[in-house]
Amino acid sequence: MIQSMTGFGASEKDGLRVEIRSLNHRFMEMSFRLSPMLTEHEMPLRNMLKEKFSRGKFDVSISIDSRGKARLKLNTGVAKEIYNSLNTLKSELGIPGDIAVETLLNYRELFITEEPEYDTSLLYDAFREAIVQLEKMRTDEGSAIAADISGRADRLEAINKELVLLGPAVEAVYKKKFHDRIKELLAGVESDRDRMFQEAAILIEKTDTTEELTRIENHLRQFKKLLLGGDTVGKRLDFLLQELNREVNTIASKAVDYRISDIIIEMKSEIEKMREQGQNIQ
Repeated sequence: MIQSMTGFGASEKDGLRVEIRSLNHRFMEMSFRLSPMLTEHEMPLRNMLKEKFSRGKFDVSISIDSRGKARLKLNTGVAKEIYNSLNTLKSELGIPGDIAVETLLNYRELFITEEPEYDTSLLYDAFREAIVQLEKMRTDEGSAIAADISGRADRLEAINKELVLLGPAVEAVYKKKFHDRIKELLAGVESDRDRMFQEAAILIEKTDTTEELTRIENHLRQFKKLLLGGDTVGKRLDFLLQELNREVNTIASKAVDYRISDIIIEMKSEIEKMREQGQNIQ
């Protein structure tokens, strides 16, 4: 299936929140934002993305809701050291009174924050679900883009056929005008008429667009085949659109009739819209 490179997927399981966003990119690029305790999973998760996608810029965010899970633990060893040190100082300086618990509470070193526990299997389950959502969104959008581009390809094909049908009529008019002009210029002048008409034929040949029209037809056939084939086709579609644009420009340079010029403008407009849409295809 054709995929867009734009999409979003998210999933949450037991406080583990996974979000994956993807945007256009020539290649595949991944950026991960993880809680420190999850960094060991980054490489396996990267590989999971690579197995499913081949192009796009992926921003991955994974966090743990630690409310009710993180715990504070008293570091009794440090507490004893602080208490003994304060007692020693109290004796040396002759400070009266006892050392209260409140005094010890001022020392942050007494408390250790234990990392919240999490289920590794739930992390990977959430990541898979986010990938499924992302893939669905990319596929849905890709289908819409493919439908739009396919319609424009059909229109290009129809326009190309118009040019093919218009060719003989334009050529006949051009030959007649050229022939009449040559006769006018050569009236009463001694010259090698055969040579002149031969050169005229060469000039007429330079305005022939048969090869370009045939190549456009072939490119459009390949283009539609790629759209139907799906998978990773963005770069190949872009190449064919560049080739189509080149052929259309060549026809434009050869155009000797306003009707052809008007048709070429429409063709270039359709190709440009197809290229804009195609930039987002994987």
